[in-house]
Amino acid sequence: MKELFVIFLKGTAMGAANVIPGVSGGTVAFITGIYERLINALKNLDGGAVRLLLGRRFKELSRKIDFPFLAAIGLGVVVSIFTFAEVLKYLFANHAVHVWSFFFGLIIASVYFVGKQVREWSPGAVLALSVGAAIAVGVALLKPASGSDNIAYLFLCGIIAMASMIIPGISGSFVLLLLGNYQLIMIESVSKLKSLEPGAFAILIPVGAGAVVGMVVLSRLLAWIFRRFHNHAVALLTGFVAGSLLVIWPWKLPVFASFEAAGVVKEKIIGYDWFLPSLEKSSLIAFGMMVLGIVIVWAMEKGAAVHEE
Repeated sequence: MKELFVIFLKGTAMGAANVIPGVSGGTVAFITGIYERLINALKNLDGGAVRLLLGRRFKELSRKIDFPFLAAIGLGVVVSIFTFAEVLKYLFANHAVHVWSFFFGLIIASVYFVGKQVREWSPGAVLALSVGAAIAVGVALLKPASGSDNIAYLFLCGIIAMASMIIPGISGSFVLLLLGNYQLIMIESVSKLKSLEPGAFAILIPVGAGAVVGMVVLSRLLAWIFRRFHNHAVALLTGFVAGSLLVIWPWKLPVFASFEAAGVVKEKIIGYDWFLPSLEKSSLIAFGMMVLGIVIVWAMEKGAAVHEE
């Protein structure tokens, strides 16, 4: 029960990550040490699981898909979205630099401790780390493309968006922005869905199908990669997380784009203009928040090491 409660708390952290622009739940899963288990659980959501469900063999199904783990994670995400996430929204609205600084410290320390999971830093692992960091930075610097309502393109959007949600360091909603379909999928179609307009399903069904395919295929691929090339996989994902530090850098001005649906105008961050901090009281507090984030991760790692002994 204690283990499930800890997993629940990690799920709440994953849910809260959805509030942070440019941060994915996969990043939190990775730095909290549950990423591989999550990938393996998702991998087992296959035809065999469906047959067990239809045959009412619930105990076997629970063991196969690691149901207690997935349930604890899912409950944590849902609870966080409706509770703690609201607190984060308030903090971002009123103390954005300090909140970003705290998360920056968390990620810096996490990159170091997660990187220690690489059993041998071979030239290949170093290359994987560099490639991961370069991809994450490149994604952060890309400009949004023009979108399309073509069924094949919507299906591709679903695959890529789900892949970005699973891969640490990349935000699914940000990738939809880059693909040019954020407004069509997340604003217009969701608005139509709330009004039960049939046009919403023509958009969301291909996207949903792509997301399912992306989850099934990528979870299997990642599970295989972790099993066969553990060091390179951890190094690559560590690079993704390290590259995401560019998005989390506290001193930046967001660049917004406006989206309209059903007469309601919403704004979405599509990029940032970064700058260096000035030496003032607010910046010193921000550096203190960075240190606090680093210390918290260090204390958690030390506590886990003592527990294992």
